[in-house]
Amino acid sequence: MKKIFISYSHMDEEWKDKLRPHLKVLEQLGEIVIWDDRKIGAGAEWYDEIKDEMKDADAAVCLISHNYLASDFVNKEEIPYLLERRENEGMALIPILIHPCLWKAVPWLKALQMYPRDGKSVSVDFPGDQANTIFTDVTAEIHELVTKKVTRSAVPKPKLKRLDKIDINRLPVTGQELFGRKEELQLLDEAWESGDTNVVSLVAWGGVGKSTLINKWLEYMDKENYRGAKKVFAWSFYSQGTNEQVISADQFINEALKWFGDKDPTKGSAWDKGERLARLIREQKTLLVLDGLEPLQSTHDFEEGKIKDPALSILVMRLAKENSGLCVITTRENVAEIEKYETTSKQIDLEQISPQAGRALLRVGGVKGTDAELEAATKNFGNHALAINLLAAYLRDIPGHHISDAKQIKDLKKVLVKKSKHPRRVIAAFEKRFGKGPEQQLLNILGLFDRPAPLAGIESVKASPAITGLTDQLVDLTEAKWLNTIENLRNVKLIAPQSKHNKYTLDCHPLVREHFGEQLLQSNKAAWREAHSRLYDYYKNLPEKEYPDTLAEMEPLFAAVAHGCIAGKYEESFVEIFLKKILRGGEYYVIHKIGAFGSYLATI
Repeated sequence: MKKIFISYSHMDEEWKDKLRPHLKVLEQLGEIVIWDDRKIGAGAEWYDEIKDEMKDADAAVCLISHNYLASDFVNKEEIPYLLERRENEGMALIPILIHPCLWKAVPWLKALQMYPRDGKSVSVDFPGDQANTIFTDVTAEIHELVTKKVTRSAVPKPKLKRLDKIDINRLPVTGQELFGRKEELQLLDEAWESGDTNVVSLVAWGGVGKSTLINKWLEYMDKENYRGAKKVFAWSFYSQGTNEQVISADQFINEALKWFGDKDPTKGSAWDKGERLARLIREQKTLLVLDGLEPLQSTHDFEEGKIKDPALSILVMRLAKENSGLCVITTRENVAEIEKYETTSKQIDLEQISPQAGRALLRVGGVKGTDAELEAATKNFGNHALAINLLAAYLRDIPGHHISDAKQIKDLKKVLVKKSKHPRRVIAAFEKRFGKGPEQQLLNILGLFDRPAPLAGIESVKASPAITGLTDQLVDLTEAKWLNTIENLRNVKLIAPQSKHNKYTLDCHPLVREHFGEQLLQSNKAAWREAHSRLYDYYKNLPEKEYPDTLAEMEPLFAAVAHGCIAGKYEESFVEIFLKKILRGGEYYVIHKIGAFGSYLATI
């Protein structure tokens, strides 16, 4: 038996009551079960029931009116979930226009067949008998739906030739929940379709969902074969920590040049490489995504936001000036290079989510409370998406899951709001909950890295003999308990889900990594240095060749130098790794043969 969910505004309940007798015929035939709920918006316990009913429904009838489209609950919590099910599972959505309203301005409605088919409203344009005819037509369609097991899809779109030149595997794995970002998704759509925008930069401090927004948009684009793009290429610099670090874009520039067809990616100066890459990208309509650009931007007052890598700086400027496709950037700072191209570039501030979106995140996370209580908590945690997501996970393990228990999470008075005070509050609460157990020690290990941590590298740190205060809870764990520790941290969103592209790594948000790294450094400096010493040994022995030939093969040596210096092994890192294997004496191999001038400077 199929379940039909009626989505409506309580101000339009009379129209729901007029539709119900028609559907009741099918219910009497044993074909459907009808579900609607008068309790919407009235308390703390109803949302789970509504969510379960929407999850189980085979079709939803939406009674469209100005009341419906103005409803905060409908827009923030019902419709996003129903649309998600429609896209992923083929759920049928059947809109009925019961009152005149600006429904044609609503993107998701434009993709559906409205009832009545001529777009007239039932309440104004049809007398009683004709309104009954409209409801009968809808009932007939539902009958066809449940008996023939077919679903209504969107208005057919012209088929596009399948895109075969795409590489987005380097983007980070993010959560699936995306609330309160409808405007930003629409902005990206418009930027791509219009052809008037060359670069869009999404700007916000860590944890507000920039990467999730990009991943969701790419998911939508993929379902429409990227809407005419000839090539799609994505790269993420996000994995670096939240502090300024001297790194380079050499790996990205070289890989991108190769991918876009450059004959010799190592040839020429950094500026020349940037120019060549911009020309190659502009040859065809290309979607280029640069995620987490901030590690490559200056934080000095006199050049704040300027890209420090010359090749990448030239690339972004050239694309801002002229681009047949679109470059999308996510970062924590405005990009200085595109500020003078105001007509062709947009910098969008994503710093916060709305209290209503925060309320939805908490409800989906299973937190109990009234709308007012959940929205107040969202404001108390800075309207910060990461903080709200972590808060929901934190409260889920407290009996009752009520928002009132958020009061036990202490403020961090010494941490500035701009430095992500609110997500750090919840991270610190988790730290207190874990105590000195294996979960905290694993997070401390992840804090040693500035990128997704290879499992083999983690194993090198937690190998016997144990490092006191860092691995003594991990060294003797059985395989089952080790996997359970990882799963526990994934369940509370402190470790990212397993990446389908990098199955042999563990990753977490940079703020999580920085918090636990700082805690280890401050509380146990000896363990901090010993762990970095083990990572130095791991990375220096990682290349299969004694003298790596390519930039990719040489990457572990750059990491070895970084960990070696933190461990205090300056002379050994300089002589054995930098001089001998990276420079190869007076040959200056990394510059003259590989052309990785940025990596050379970063290692210095």
